[in-house]
Amino acid sequence: MNVPATDASHFRRALAEHFPQSAWREAVESVPRELFLGAAIYRATEYGDRWEVIRRDEVPADEWLRLAYSDETWVTQVGGVMADDATGRTSGPPTCSSTMPGLVVRMLEAAQISGGAKVLEIGTGTGYSAALMCHRLGDGAVTSIEYDPAVAGHARTALAAGGYAPTLVVGDGLSGYEKNAEYDRLIATCSVRYIPMPWMWQVRDGGTITTPLWGWMGGTAFAHLTLDDAGYASGRFLQDRLYFMTARPHLPHPLSHAVLLRGPSRPSRIDPNLLDHETGVFVAQLAAPSAQRLGTGDETILVDVATGSQASSSKTAEGEWVVRQHGPLRLWDAVEDAIETWQQAGSPDQSAFGLRVTRDRQYVWLGDNDGPSWDLPV
Repeated sequence: MNVPATDASHFRRALAEHFPQSAWREAVESVPRELFLGAAIYRATEYGDRWEVIRRDEVPADEWLRLAYSDETWVTQVGGVMADDATGRTSGPPTCSSTMPGLVVRMLEAAQISGGAKVLEIGTGTGYSAALMCHRLGDGAVTSIEYDPAVAGHARTALAAGGYAPTLVVGDGLSGYEKNAEYDRLIATCSVRYIPMPWMWQVRDGGTITTPLWGWMGGTAFAHLTLDDAGYASGRFLQDRLYFMTARPHLPHPLSHAVLLRGPSRPSRIDPNLLDHETGVFVAQLAAPSAQRLGTGDETILVDVATGSQASSSKTAEGEWVVRQHGPLRLWDAVEDAIETWQQAGSPDQSAFGLRVTRDRQYVWLGDNDGPSWDLPV
């Protein structure tokens, strides 16, 4: 049978075939993702931080559906401007997107969400993942909170158009939503530097928190924590590499400038190129969580805005790495110690690490809870 190119159900079935064994397949096949793209999306240009707008009413209907049902992330807001409201090309960082469905499904699977679960979603975004949960769990089981009023408004419109009615809240997702607590599952579709304590208070004993972690050097990990009856949470990081846009209050302070250090130097105990490794940079930022990283390759600079501490590594004409430091925090010393500890353990990936959250401390451990550990910047 010939299927019309504009038949959205045909495209949904094709997308659902990417997830043949997933419990979320039927939801993917049923939820109309095109609703959640709104009237326009941004597409990156060759200039990196510049974006062009693709408008639904300016492209053939079948092309729009192919965009909607491709397993791709589509940016819907840049620098606070929704694509629907953009005039011509724009520039700036993406601030909201319709995450690729494959990543959304992996997140829902990692959270082990099943029928009967009561879920709090941090970061409504376009509303697509909330719709998937509503389809499978029922509207009353889903609470979703969004920080940006414009983003929340678009999500509310799309969800209503699709016939979904979760509890939608405009507010600070880091504070959760106490009114509908306790939750069986909390999932964050934004990355955080540490676990906000209100999340701990609003998830039941035995419930879980699933969230990407991100630090100011760009290192990431994917946490899946279970709460115990003492109100603590712990769990090993998952092997999945999931990253979502960072919660805005957890973004780094702006860097006005960095001074290239001169003066006394010493040999570096590590190759700075290890910070280009996805686990190496994750380990480095555990040791210096308030530092931001500039540069790669022949020169790496670490800058701590709060204290003015800096470290600069560079290669000599003889091919040796040297480092210069100043300020109250010896940033490179701390990074070297952590990297060497990781190397002594065999340089494993993030799944060898775990996180424990108590009332007084949040710390990442290596190997097991009694192994080497580093505190998160709570």
